[in-house]
Amino acid sequence: MRAGFDIRAGYDTDRRCKHAFETNNEATFHTRDVALLQPEEILAHFSGERPSVLAGCAPCQPFSTYKQRYDEDPRWDLVDSFARLAVKVSPDFITMENVPALLKYKAGAVFSNFSQTLQNAGYHVSWQVAKCELFGVPQKRRRLVVVASKAANPPQLSPTHQTPLTVKDAIANLPPVSAGTRAENDPLHISASLSETNLRRIRASKPGGTWRDWPYELRAKCHQRSSGKTYSGVYARMVWDAPSPTMTTQCYGYGNGRFGHPEQDRAITLREAALLQSFPPHYSFLPDGEIPNMSEVGRWIGNAVPVGLAQAIGRCIGSVIEENEFGSREIT
Repeated sequence: MRAGFDIRAGYDTDRRCKHAFETNNEATFHTRDVALLQPEEILAHFSGERPSVLAGCAPCQPFSTYKQRYDEDPRWDLVDSFARLAVKVSPDFITMENVPALLKYKAGAVFSNFSQTLQNAGYHVSWQVAKCELFGVPQKRRRLVVVASKAANPPQLSPTHQTPLTVKDAIANLPPVSAGTRAENDPLHISASLSETNLRRIRASKPGGTWRDWPYELRAKCHQRSSGKTYSGVYARMVWDAPSPTMTTQCYGYGNGRFGHPEQDRAITLREAALLQSFPPHYSFLPDGEIPNMSEVGRWIGNAVPVGLAQAIGRCIGSVIEENEFGSREIT
């Protein structure tokens, strides 16, 4: 919406996404599997016309560098399902976002087939690996962005922030909370509880440091062994004056990465994670009064396309629309 598009509908297998999608986008949400979705269901939202833009994002986990047993995950073929659906809907533009590892997944065959399906349908396909911190996202995150157009080869995204926003820019103004508590005026500003051992660990942690800063007796058994001494990317605090590490679906957990608050003795809250993903400060994830499930909301936040990056994609498409005198901006 911030990029000037009229959003008509959204589809996801998680029915619990309904509130966030409909409340923040003023559009209709459907609980549907994209592999089963029919073109007619999408076109029904457009009164006999076709959408300007069709946007999709397959789950990134099958393509992640952390994932080892690729062939056993059935989600990889959702990229192909989206491509086949998109060409049947035949919008002016198709866009997709995912992890850069998709480019090499199955020796590049999945992405190559996706791109070829769009090209065979008459689309010009452009892609790039975007650094999210160049687009107003206070986070070190690399994402594969694909934009396909019927009219012309889409340009590369134009960076908006040569000087990246920092953790301090994003979350320093929030009220302090302790581990295991939440703010009175914002249920999403809630921090996961810490065990006594992890509380001692975070108190011994330095911003930007590692578990190597701790006394030996606080180190996990796996880190005491020589085989575990190379794993330094967990149990760490963020740094105020730099972008955050990549937000994952488990970014609310102190032991899951570099997700410790720079000063306070706790992991970041769900609201802080959302801000580091460049969501607006008052973005509504749940109905008023509902207490968030950390795992559920953490998954939504970690899986989201960062808002700043999404805006850049919208501006890119908008520039092609204006140059080629397309009609209205309608998206699903």
